[in-house]
Amino acid sequence: MKKRNKKLFEIIPNDIRIQTDHRELEVVQIEIDSRRVSPQTLFIAIKGHQVDGHLYIANAIKAGAIVIVHDEKIDVQKEDGVVFIPVSNTSKYAGIIAHKFYDNPSYDTQLIGVTGTNGKTSVVTLLYQAMTELGYKVGLISTVQNRIGGVIIDATHTTPDAINLNRLLADMVENGCDYVFMEVSSHAIDQQRISGLKYRVAAFTNISHDHLDYHDTFKEYIWTKKKFFDHLEKEATAISNIDDKRGEVMLQNTSAIVKTLALRSTADYKGKIITDSIEGLHMIIDRNEVYFQLSGRFNAYNLLTVYAILMESGLLSEEILPVLSQLKGAEGRFEKIVHPITKTCAIVDYAHTPDALDNVLQTIKQTKSDTQKIITVIGCGGDRDKAKRPKMAKISALLSSKVVLTSDNPRSEDPEKILDDMEEGIIDIKADHVLRIADRKQAIRTAIALANIGDIILVAGKGHEKYQEIKGEKFPFDDKEIIRAIFFK
Repeated sequence: MKKRNKKLFEIIPNDIRIQTDHRELEVVQIEIDSRRVSPQTLFIAIKGHQVDGHLYIANAIKAGAIVIVHDEKIDVQKEDGVVFIPVSNTSKYAGIIAHKFYDNPSYDTQLIGVTGTNGKTSVVTLLYQAMTELGYKVGLISTVQNRIGGVIIDATHTTPDAINLNRLLADMVENGCDYVFMEVSSHAIDQQRISGLKYRVAAFTNISHDHLDYHDTFKEYIWTKKKFFDHLEKEATAISNIDDKRGEVMLQNTSAIVKTLALRSTADYKGKIITDSIEGLHMIIDRNEVYFQLSGRFNAYNLLTVYAILMESGLLSEEILPVLSQLKGAEGRFEKIVHPITKTCAIVDYAHTPDALDNVLQTIKQTKSDTQKIITVIGCGGDRDKAKRPKMAKISALLSSKVVLTSDNPRSEDPEKILDDMEEGIIDIKADHVLRIADRKQAIRTAIALANIGDIILVAGKGHEKYQEIKGEKFPFDDKEIIRAIFFK
């Protein structure tokens, strides 16, 4: 990435007053992490959920910060040569300042954002795959990975912090990306990590109970998602799935051009499922009959969302549909591994919410034969929304022939306590088909041992993840690799 030197007046928004003799001050770096500060840095002190950047202002100055942007009273010795700029909300201004520092990267590429509880990763990954196949150079910002063209950059959050996000976008622009496809999480919206960005298209997939460890109520979660659309510019396009009962809510106050999609309702982009099998979907989209390699009603919505976004980005249906029909989707999303002899099919899926789990199991149930059993391996993450644990267990028990309750990422919690919470959901069910094995590797081995020829094993919750987080430490763990080691030994 090219070196950037900016005068202070070039990166501080016009609504913030800076003294005349400070306007020409040269900044070579901006940071919200005091550990990354070096000489001539502008440091933005953000009070986060776990760390308050205001406590590290002295450290930042010692490391060479020459500008401090803050929104609380500060108790540090003011030093010569250090400029202090008070603002109303540092979280909001971090994004705006970063966008200016990195030369407004969202103005120089087509930035498309996708939000919702489920489907974000699948939609942006399909968009990335489709546009790459069509010959465009594109950027991808997702839970699974970030990409600049064909180069993979590891992802640590669904949406990076404001500084890293703009740095990444600038890198994508410098590398000639025509489009950038980006997951937009509720955390990123609430923490204003996306402030200052200009979206060309924004899409809503669906919403269900999730992240209630972070948002106090489901209503707050809904209104947080809605803010994404409320702040779109009038030149943008807002696309919403109106089969979801909150789909219309997302569009209520937006200034953007409004477009809708649906399988069940009248909409601008209309899809219809003709057949749905484990081999794929046969659909009609805008009067075009097309076959897809992806299975399930949830993937029908994902494909229709991708189609709508690409149409609103200026492409034609005759370009889009042939490419979409060949795509296999995102890693760890309904990813199939078939035993070479027994033809037992293991499906690895990231489903970690009740709604997502129900969608995946309903898809398997609707597409399997009468003789095939469904065996589900499922856990719930520690230090996360506890309300969904019994729901996940109950859905698994009701829709599966056999269930193995196990660990996901227990984090700081006792795995056995998480399993106790899950079992609360199956107290009123005759659950003699439910086993409890905290060791995830052993749980997967047991599920495979229980399977007969042709049965279907769903291993849910971790999907693309390559680790298991226990007591603050990440250990290598990959559901797919464990299954392959057993299937192909």
